[in-house]
Amino acid sequence: MLKDFKEFAFKGNVLDMAIGVIIGAAFGKIVTSLVSDLIMPIISILTGGLNFTDLKYIITPESEGVAENAIAYGAFIQNVVDFLIIAFCIFMFVRLIEKFKKKEEAKVEEAPAKADDIVLLEEIRDLLKAKK
Repeated sequence: MLKDFKEFAFKGNVLDMAIGVIIGAAFGKIVTSLVSDLIMPIISILTGGLNFTDLKYIITPESEGVAENAIAYGAFIQNVVDFLIIAFCIFMFVRLIEKFKKKEEAKVEEAPAKADDIVLLEEIRDLLKAKK
């Protein structure tokens, strides 16, 4: 069983996936900072100082040491905005990588074309070799 687990854990796909998860988490932190520190303040200015995380529906207000009971729908809106921006950034990143892959594949496929006279000389050479 230990041998099987070792084979599973050290397969290329599992290691690639682990690296992807780690890089994705780091990328997520960067995009979250982008959203909360750069984009949301601009949206707040455009919406007249509205902060999504402050939006809530109070069910029972705070009273005599009892905390308020509220539905924090603003936090949900903020998380949806974060998700959409992160998803868009990842989409653009994957699209960029695919574009680079296509360029590399095109370079590999483009073999230098031989001049017509060289092709003709090679055919003559092959015919002469076949006659011998």
